[in-house]
Amino acid sequence: MWLFTSSVGRKVVMSVTGLALILFITFHMAMNLVAIFSAEGYNMVCEFLGANWYALVATVALAGLVFIHFAYAFWLTWLNRQARGNQRYAVTSKPKAVEWASQNMFVLGLIVILGLLLHLFNFWFNMQFAEIMHKDLVDMGGGALIAPHDGAAFIAYTFSKVWYVVLYLVWLCALWFHLTHGFWSALQTLGWNNQIWIERWRVISYVYSSIIIGGFALVVVWFYVKSLL
Repeated sequence: MWLFTSSVGRKVVMSVTGLALILFITFHMAMNLVAIFSAEGYNMVCEFLGANWYALVATVALAGLVFIHFAYAFWLTWLNRQARGNQRYAVTSKPKAVEWASQNMFVLGLIVILGLLLHLFNFWFNMQFAEIMHKDLVDMGGGALIAPHDGAAFIAYTFSKVWYVVLYLVWLCALWFHLTHGFWSALQTLGWNNQIWIERWRVISYVYSSIIIGGFALVVVWFYVKSLL
């Protein structure tokens, strides 16, 4: 099948899964912003997305998208290195038209994966997975006990720790670079590659990615500052 055997097909898979993940993180960012304005409203969303059958199905589907996207990323990187052979060690000047992010997507992707694992531990493991295991309270250490459905309390607890704030901001910075390149690159792969539209999509990708990452960063900083007051 050409999606597996063709380099173009593999890039199409990367593009489609990447755009799907961008839609998800857009929703996730909007959901997180609710916590700033209303803890009760955020917890209502968390309860709706708890250990319900539809939320579990969506979680499995999302995990599949993430796995496919990153598996294809590793695959394409490995094939590119194999194709270049010893030439990859040659010293070459960086093309002006090539962004820094495009030349470091693999490293940025690794940082994104590590940040994702941290995020899953801090929130999914302590919330949805805890509900699946029928836990009434999650022991956060130091006598802190939080109910699995109390998402606002998890956010407040996590971002009261300065090391988590720093790690999340580094993760979000890497994710911003990853998105700004990945967004327009995916659209280019899918056919929006004429000179007029590709420049427009570049601008849109920077603006859109900045809004998404800015929203996530605002939640992190907001709750950290709130913990100091």
